[in-house]
Amino acid sequence: MAKQKTKKFRGSRTCGGGIAKNRRGGGSRGGRGNAGGCKHHFVRNYKKGIVYGKHGFTRPPAITSDKVIVNVGEIDEAIEQLVLDGVAEKNGEEYHINLADLGIEKVLGTGKVTKPLFVTAGEFSASAKQKLEDAAGNAIELSEKTETPEVAE
Repeated sequence: MAKQKTKKFRGSRTCGGGIAKNRRGGGSRGGRGNAGGCKHHFVRNYKKGIVYGKHGFTRPPAITSDKVIVNVGEIDEAIEQLVLDGVAEKNGEEYHINLADLGIEKVLGTGKVTKPLFVTAGEFSASAKQKLEDAAGNAIELSEKTETPEVAE
């Protein structure tokens, strides 16, 4: 059986690492932390996803807006509970709900509509309007200026 390296280097001071200064301190690894990220460790940082400098652009906050949205499928699934909570009303087979009162600004068209829903909101996507109308419901769009309901056609 061959001698193990640890036993082989017992008493040799540097254990095969060259002069006494080698393998000591941060210099042996090219610096500590992110040192050399733009120079000798560029590829290492690039692989980690660390890149220096500014990239892309930032839109001014004044022109960006994150709207509160909901999908018609989510409304359809939750409408029974919303009626029980007093947020929506049921007239016969029809369900009426005003999403503007709940702080929802836009309705999107993902999901299935199985009940006649009359939804009032600030905005509707084209697919949301179509799905509501196909289910014998309606999309009532609020005008930003007048704040009175207008029937979307």
